[in-house]
Amino acid sequence: MQGSKVLIVDDDPNIREVISVLLSSEGYDVDAAENGQVAVEKVESGNVYDIVCLDIMMPDMDGIEVCSRIRRKSNVPVLFLTAKSQDKDKVEAYSTGGDDFLVKPFSQTELLMKIKSLIRRRNEYDKPENPGDEDDTKLSDDIVVDTRKRSVLKDGVRINLTDKEFDILRYFMDHRGEVVQNKDLYENVWGEQYLTSAGNTIMVHILNLRKKLERDVSKPEIIKTVWGKGYRID
Repeated sequence: MQGSKVLIVDDDPNIREVISVLLSSEGYDVDAAENGQVAVEKVESGNVYDIVCLDIMMPDMDGIEVCSRIRRKSNVPVLFLTAKSQDKDKVEAYSTGGDDFLVKPFSQTELLMKIKSLIRRRNEYDKPENPGDEDDTKLSDDIVVDTRKRSVLKDGVRINLTDKEFDILRYFMDHRGEVVQNKDLYENVWGEQYLTSAGNTIMVHILNLRKKLERDVSKPEIIKTVWGKGYRID
């Protein structure tokens, strides 16, 4: 992942410095913002990043609002760094388009693993096309998924999915017609051991996907709930 550009957003100068030194030593191109407004301005002015490491608890504009503003401009992976560990805080962070969550204090190894994982998934966009591959998959009369470009068209118009949302959709597609349980979905998409509390995280991501894919979220026709078992795409 050397050469990847990272934006660190934290109002604590010590944390910005520590993370900057760590990532620079690993070959990352590091930029930093001391508050949410500066971060939003950097993204809106055209700076391109491979990942944003974003603190939640900041004065004036918190990380939740920053992520929401970034999502209007970019689908760059967003890794939340925060002292908040309540499930409701994670749900709020994910619902604004965040891709992953790391609770302070965290180890350098944890941070590097999360960053590398998110950037690696993002780089799926750059995979060369293999002649003869069937990249387009039709989910419904109005939804077409291009697995190589990791893009989704609805009525011919591209809809913006976060990397995590696309990974979830791709996992469902890989198991089309099967009932996917929360445990299998979480451990394969998030790559972490499933705990009961992770059910809330999955639920929020599924809701976000349905809002983008379904014509009527209250009556989903693409991602169906199999009560007491999991989810299924036919």
